[in-house]
Amino acid sequence: MSLKSLQEKIGVGADGAFGPGTMKKAMEFYKLTPVRAAHFFAQTAHETGGFKAFSENLNYSAQGLQGIFGKYFPGNLEESYARQPEKIANRVYASRMGNGDEASGDGWKFRGRGALQLTGKANYEAFAKYLGNDEVLTNPDTVATKYAFESAMFFFERNKLWAICDKGINDAAILELTKRINGGTHGLEDRNAKTKKYYEYVK
Repeated sequence: MSLKSLQEKIGVGADGAFGPGTMKKAMEFYKLTPVRAAHFFAQTAHETGGFKAFSENLNYSAQGLQGIFGKYFPGNLEESYARQPEKIANRVYASRMGNGDEASGDGWKFRGRGALQLTGKANYEAFAKYLGNDEVLTNPDTVATKYAFESAMFFFERNKLWAICDKGINDAAILELTKRINGGTHGLEDRNAKTKKYYEYVK
């Protein structure tokens, strides 16, 4: 739903499709250069599966938990957590990233949301400060809707990613940005294609 939220915010038809009209308006609304806009929206499009998933899916099977979060589930503990997203989040995100212990519920409350998955109470608090209001702390779901793209911009600002964007629309800049966002090169081909396509919309 968040792409429609963005379209409503920037004043274009909320059809849930990301085309040249939405891109140009979003670029103007957020005061981005064409180069920055192309990089930003290409990376967020990839990370959200085409602007569709703005909240972390933690609905893992026991096998999935063992494969992804194995160290948090010693023995056969994963069996009692499988397919229970809230329970899973509270365990794997407990006592880190500013969260309280498993019983605090912070893991679920501050799970990954937004166009680049803002995760953990400390990051939500830093984002609230960046926004100048506490709405994301009292209603964290707004990070998946109203502030989905702002949270990604916060990530770009905090990690000095705009400077990489400013290197231009080229394979080297896209690779560097992808590594900083993803921690590797997952989906590089798609990110590359989207960056170049979106730049054509606005250059």
